[in-house]
Amino acid sequence: MTIPLYDFPHSVVDSTSKAVIGQHMELIGPVVRVDDNKVTINLRPRVTVDAEHVRLVESYVAPKRKTPLVDKA
Repeated sequence: MTIPLYDFPHSVVDSTSKAVIGQHMELIGPVVRVDDNKVTINLRPRVTVDAEHVRLVESYVAPKRKTPLVDKA
């Protein structure tokens, strides 16, 4: 897949499967801006897509420790 930006394509390589034309691909990146029904995502470069094609994915947060991680005297 290529996303053209100043004649320098953003390429994605997936060695686990062979891509075919029309295949859907999931790209994950931080949201930079939301305007009406458009969302701009920072994929290096920034890509603007319709909001209907975007879904929210929450990142994993490790559980907090109840006791501090220190040696007992």
